[in-house]
Order: sequence, then C-alpha cells, then structure tokens
Amino acid sequence: MSIDNSPVIFNEITTQNGFKIGHATLAKTAALNALDLPMIELLTPQLLKWQADPLVAMVILDGQGDRAFCAGGDIVTMYKSMTEVAKPSDTAVKELALQEFFSKEYNLDYLIHTYAKPILVWGNGIVMGGGLGLMSGASHRIVTETSRLAMPEISIGLYPDVGGSYFLNKMPTGCGLFLGLTGASINATDALYVNLADYFVPTEAHSILLDKLIAANWRSDNLAETLTMICAEIQQKHGAELPQGNLEALQPWLDELAAKDELTQTVDFIFAADSENNKWLSKAQKTLKAGSPISAQLVYEQLKRGKALSLAECFQMELGLSCHCGEFGEFQEGVRALLIDKDYQPNWRFKTVADVPASTIEFFFNEIWTDETHPLADLSHSQ
Repeated sequence: MSIDNSPVIFNEITTQNGFKIGHATLAKTAALNALDLPMIELLTPQLLKWQADPLVAMVILDGQGDRAFCAGGDIVTMYKSMTEVAKPSDTAVKELALQEFFSKEYNLDYLIHTYAKPILVWGNGIVMGGGLGLMSGASHRIVTETSRLAMPEISIGLYPDVGGSYFLNKMPTGCGLFLGLTGASINATDALYVNLADYFVPTEAHSILLDKLIAANWRSDNLAETLTMICAEIQQKHGAELPQGNLEALQPWLDELAAKDELTQTVDFIFAADSENNKWLSKAQKTLKAGSPISAQLVYEQLKRGKALSLAECFQMELGLSCHCGEFGEFQEGVRALLIDKDYQPNWRFKTVADVPASTIEFFFNEIWTDETHPLADLSHSQ
C-alpha cells in the first residue's frame, strides 16, 4: 500500500517534448494487488480524465512489487458481502452488492478495451482473473520472464468472466476452452501465442523502456505507432530470452479437443491425454478434476454463446451470469474451501459434468434485466 494508503497510486511523467504519460499503479502488494471496488472507483475516473487531456500521450498501468500485476478480483471481500453483510435469505441485498462490483469492474474493463489512447499494461508476475480483465483490453500488453497468466475460476465455482467470453474465443482453436476448463497457468511465450500479450520485455529492461518513452518524439497523430515502435524494438533485442511454451506444441491435440460434440467428450479427452512426462498438462488435468462441474458447464456454454456476441454483449451476458453465481451458492462454497477455511475440500453441488442438469445451466443464463434496464446498457451505445 502506498504511503497515503491509497490502493492505486497515480502520477504523471512529463516527456522530453512536453507530452505527459499517465501512470497508474495498483498498490495492494500484500493482497497481490487484488482488484477491489475502491480501486475500480479510483481507476475509472482517472482514466477518463487522462483520455480527455490532449497532453496525455499514453497511460501505463502496472502493479506494485515483483510478485504480481494483479492476482484477480478481491473475492474474499465479495464472499463476505454474500455471507456476512446480508442475511442468508436476503438474496436481493447480496445480489445488489455483487451487481455493483461486477458492473463497475466490467465498465472499467470495457473502457480499457475501447480507450482512445494507447494503454501499456506491465503484466509481470501473477496476472489472473480480474487482472486479465484489466490487461486483455490494453493496446500494448507486455509480459516478462516472471509472468503467469490464468483464468482459474473453475477452482472457486465461478467462470472466466471479465470479458473471457470474448477474449477466450479469440485464441487459436481449442486454447480458450482448454484454459477455461483447466485454469492452467501460462507463461510469456504462451501468452503471446494465445493473443493475451503483444510484447515480451524482461524485467531488467523496464527502466530502458521507461527512458525511451520519456525521450520519444510524441505527436498526437501517431501515439499508438510511437509506442508500438518502442515496444517492438526492445522485444527484438530480447526475443531469445523467451521461456519454453506449452500450448503451441499441443495445437494438433487442441484442434481435436475443439472438435468434440459435447462437454462430456471434451472432459474425457482431456483426462485421457498422456501427461506422464508433462507436469504442466498433468496439473491442468488435476485442476479440472477437482474443479466445479457447474463451472465447467458454464465455461462451455459461455464460449458457445460468446462467439456470436460483440464485446459489449459479452460483458452484458457475464454480468447476469456473475449475479446468478452469487445467488446459486457454488461460488461461495468454492471461495470458502480455497480462501476462507482453506480445507481445499469444496462440496460441489454435482460430482461430474454429466450430472449437471441442463435446467441448472439455463438458470445462470436467465435474463435478470430488460435491454433498457440492464446496468451495462450504455456499453452498446459507447465507442
């Protein structure tokens, strides 16, 4: 946390030719910069202010400390709002608290996706869940040798939200489905392969990058091009330092995975893979096996529906899904087992994906609002 206890630190860096760089740093190192409502409520107006300032050439978004850019949404606080703030029977109050958080989070994510100026996200260390929501829409997404990206929601009875319905569908065939079902963590090389990152810059070159940004000849008519040139130049010097990836070598297998007709076949296919000499794949199999069968069904259905949706429509669908997750109870149980009681023994509602009735999954996709009353209705009318 910063000296003034603000969970986000803002400053402006003046470049040599008079432009400014807006710099926002997530500053909750003890919580691995997990995103909470106060942070969202600080970030959104400041990004809007910088977007409107003609002297601001670009924005840098990073996280304090070496361990994480952002380890996800602050689900412990969400858990408390679902279980302590309201009585168990008071679903309306619980849903309202969740609705506020997710609405403001998805608004912020959408703002980053549609931002009128370049945004550089320094995605070092852990970038998971809500952290990927912040990073995925940035114009210039940098990964380092320490980057570990994942959407691990299957382990907590949720699903890959924060635009996952959109960006998981933009990956090479089968990758998004596999990563959503297994919560597998990927490194910088894999992140570049699946379009979650644009450039690799080792941490030792961070100061060089900043110096180049300050010295750049910024012009209002080529802001993005200037930043692209700088990032590409540094990456070119360090390309040989990229770690060994996992996904590209598995692409033929992932093509087969994506061709399965239903989720039960997909899950069986993942379990049947020979992972004896592949620790990464073996861990992915174990996470899927231990994860919520409801979450697995939600991943499968959200990606199927998300293919035909715009970015705004994906966020609108996800808000309803997230509120229903808070109502159903699987999410609370997953957070309890993993982060509250830490017994790592979640009592999932169903034991296998085959046990989950179609009616249960339909419940999660039931519309809560009309098009006019939807809290994210304005997204469809923005940029």
